[in-house]
Amino acid sequence: MHRFSSFLFKRLHHACNVTTLCRPETIYALSTSPGKAGVAVIRVSGKNAKRVIEKMTTSPVEPRMAHFRRIRHPKTGQVLDRGLILWFPGPRSFTGEDSVELQIHGGNAVVKGVLEALREIEDFRMAEQGEFARRAFDNNKLDLTELEGLADLLNAETELQRKLALQQAEGGLRVPYEKWRQEIIHCMAKTEAVIDFGEDENIEEGVMDEVIRDVRQLYTSISKHLDDSHIGEIVRSGIHVAIMGPPNAGKSTLLNRLTKREAAIVSNIPGTTRDIVEVKLDLAGFPVVLCDTAGLRESSDVIEMEGIKRAKARIDISDIKICMLSAEQGESIDPMVEQLIDDNTYVILNKEDAVSQQELLDLSERIRAKVKSKNIWTMSCKTGLGVDRFLAELLNVLKSRY
Repeated sequence: MHRFSSFLFKRLHHACNVTTLCRPETIYALSTSPGKAGVAVIRVSGKNAKRVIEKMTTSPVEPRMAHFRRIRHPKTGQVLDRGLILWFPGPRSFTGEDSVELQIHGGNAVVKGVLEALREIEDFRMAEQGEFARRAFDNNKLDLTELEGLADLLNAETELQRKLALQQAEGGLRVPYEKWRQEIIHCMAKTEAVIDFGEDENIEEGVMDEVIRDVRQLYTSISKHLDDSHIGEIVRSGIHVAIMGPPNAGKSTLLNRLTKREAAIVSNIPGTTRDIVEVKLDLAGFPVVLCDTAGLRESSDVIEMEGIKRAKARIDISDIKICMLSAEQGESIDPMVEQLIDDNTYVILNKEDAVSQQELLDLSERIRAKVKSKNIWTMSCKTGLGVDRFLAELLNVLKSRY
């Protein structure tokens, strides 16, 4: 048992040991967006980062405190700007290395001048894209899930995206992932020990039974997590909502009303929309990508047929389908449209202002009995009647799903 325990310890120690890459060069880059601004931030990271303070200022600074200093050219001594300097000795920094942050005026000439001055310092070079984050990863300051969360946070456009990204950036996935990693390492170590010493040592009976049990539990936990993470992927890229239906049902009018601009061409001529029109909306924090598709009908026009083909392809991969029908057309539904309506489809009866309320109620019931979808809303895109009610219902759908 002693040899078995020693072997197990060595395997676990080897698996858990993470080496840090040695990077001799000191890097710098503009951290804020380029262009005119009140303030620009330049970050420096590496073993020689303190040279910025020694060569570009005339007095020392205290760690992790903001100091107002004149920033000078490292060779000529010319004053380039006045701003704040912050000094972060490693490993207590974002990258885990010695780091300096310069907060200067955001004029193009000022930023260019300071960046060119940094290049004059020995062993300094411009950072590659994502290199600061890479060094943070190499120095065990961030793991891959936190890096992904940070990238998502920078790209977040809605409140829901911000919340999910921040949760991941703060290590929300690190705990379960690390737990699974440790369990896998233990299972691997036990299995290899049985293979290497199973015949020579008095290994406790039932070791492999424990491994099989643990692996099954791991499989269940990871599978459930992957199912839940699909929702996160949808939120990250946007919830795709396809607006489909026959020509002249009001699809483009609805899109324009929701976006409050002429995003799609509206015309009484059938087949006006030939290609997919996409518009991003922030619906109470939910990132929604509305897709206006070509009207679905039989056609001999080559261009319109291609538009219909693309519309069907987009409808198939959409997260939510909205079928727009015209109340003026009664319960008649084109077979091409009807076959695309399913439980994931929400039917809108448009032009409710063109019929009486009783006719609208009767028509809704007849269509509900005819198609698979039981979710039928009414509105008038022309007058705006029912549009707010539709948005409220759509928001409820998003809340229940995501």
